[in-house]
Amino acid sequence: MYAPIRQIIPIAYIQRKRLLPVPGKVTVRQGGKVIATDAVAEAILEPEHILYDLARGLGVPEDEVEKYIQRKPDMEVEEGDVLAGPVGITRRVVRATRAGRVVLTAGGHLLLQVKSQVFTLRAGMSGVVTELHPDRGVTIETTGGLVQGVWGNGRLGVGQLSIVAQSPDEELTPARLDMSMRLAVLLGGACSNPEVLRLAEELPLRGLILASMSAALIPQALKMRCPVIVLDGFGRLPMNPVAYQLLSTSERNEVSINAEPWNHLTGNRPEVILSVPAGARPLETPDVERFQKGDLVRVVRQPFHGKIGELTSTPALSSLANGIVAPAAWVAFEDHQKMILPLTNLEVLK
Repeated sequence: MYAPIRQIIPIAYIQRKRLLPVPGKVTVRQGGKVIATDAVAEAILEPEHILYDLARGLGVPEDEVEKYIQRKPDMEVEEGDVLAGPVGITRRVVRATRAGRVVLTAGGHLLLQVKSQVFTLRAGMSGVVTELHPDRGVTIETTGGLVQGVWGNGRLGVGQLSIVAQSPDEELTPARLDMSMRLAVLLGGACSNPEVLRLAEELPLRGLILASMSAALIPQALKMRCPVIVLDGFGRLPMNPVAYQLLSTSERNEVSINAEPWNHLTGNRPEVILSVPAGARPLETPDVERFQKGDLVRVVRQPFHGKIGELTSTPALSSLANGIVAPAAWVAFEDHQKMILPLTNLEVLK
């Protein structure tokens, strides 16, 4: 059975493809350096068009319209600009009622694409643009530490890492936030107080990394400009020790935080990328593998949600306590407890 992998790696070679949802324009050059919040491409997601009947507007036959047209395809126009004319003693003209771009002229008509709100695609991480995908986006590469989470509020940020959580199970309270953390990316523990999120926005922080968060805070977090990443789940869960060890020893390092939602189809997860010294040698980062004896695993369902252990047996079909026969394996936890668990309740930490 293939194992879902959550990557938590001190030094990794990281490559991310950033693509627009519709064709648009790439705004960076190959070989250029970017940070997480830089724009790399843009597009109009919902274009609006206006069709002008020039023949009727000018009062001339369709076959005579062409000689009066002032704006050709691909030309930009502003509201009030003359599209065609003037004609006759009265100097009749047709003017643009909105700003936009001329798409085509034919049959005595002109089609104008109205200027609409532009969707901006941002880099999502700091690195080098190694490949351009014409009209769609870019591929960015870097070497750094990598910590993936389970939930994000869809925002991006970059800043210095500031450590507040002094242990994996510490609660983040409003009293722990102060002005010295302004514009930092904060590593906290569990969060259940809405005042913490309000202060994070007010300071402001450039990012908030949490072990866990009360599900009741999701609507508030989604409205924040500050990126929020939850590493281990909802409720009151401690941070897994692998992620805590890596992050808590990286204070003042520059980090990129991409709190995009977890996409189970593409495998994209919210993630934190930590800067590392130049020349650091990266480790392999497999995206998919099979469960095997010796894997470090984390339980992703109750009643043992969040516990870390090691597979001590080769996965096989087993009869579980509830009578169900399913692929399962024995797991030895850090507290020396051993139990057999279905593989669907586990993820591999790499």
